[in-house]
Amino acid sequence: MNKLRPQAEELRRQGYSYALIQEKLGVPRSTMHYWFKDMPFTPNPEVIKRMKIGPEKVGERRHIQRLGAIERLKQLGIMEIGELSRRDLFMLGLGFYIGEGAKTTETIRIVNSDPSAVRLAVRWLKEVCQLKEENLTVSLHLYPDNDIQLCKDYWRDITGLPAQSFRWVSIDRRQDKRRLHKGKLPFGTAHITVRANGDHEKGVSLFRRINGWMQGALNQV
Repeated sequence: MNKLRPQAEELRRQGYSYALIQEKLGVPRSTMHYWFKDMPFTPNPEVIKRMKIGPEKVGERRHIQRLGAIERLKQLGIMEIGELSRRDLFMLGLGFYIGEGAKTTETIRIVNSDPSAVRLAVRWLKEVCQLKEENLTVSLHLYPDNDIQLCKDYWRDITGLPAQSFRWVSIDRRQDKRRLHKGKLPFGTAHITVRANGDHEKGVSLFRRINGWMQGALNQV
């Protein structure tokens, strides 16, 4: 007879689970299953506590595993992108303009609330469209819960543009919009507009070229 069996049976009568008995005595679960197959079992308070905590630990472990998987895929995606070439920047910014840029008037304007998207827009306008800081203005569309000065400072940091590039600030006080956006847009929305300042090539002509870029790309889709 296995010398551990009496101890294991006593622990089982005291309401200990297979897992706890295995921790205490090192007896394999398959062996315990044979020993205890006809023994009634009532879990003791320690086992009941573990049964309650168990699902929480499983959920926490799965959450950690999920976060790890997300981070691994994110890093893989970053590696796959590599370093952006000038052509990459051209097409990335053009795709962004197709989605977020003005198209109905002969004014170049991009509107967005995402800081990374706004930073991309400024870089694209400067490096691809060959515009200078004095050609770019920023207006802010805010909501009653936004701090105006905080928002100005935030978008100045994001865009890298000087204070003189920032123009009007509008506050949307419509009741339906106030409820919809309360707390969701802490810095409002930035509207980047190109000013030609008398240079036709940086105004209407550039707008029409951008339209040509869009059409040339979309015609091939």
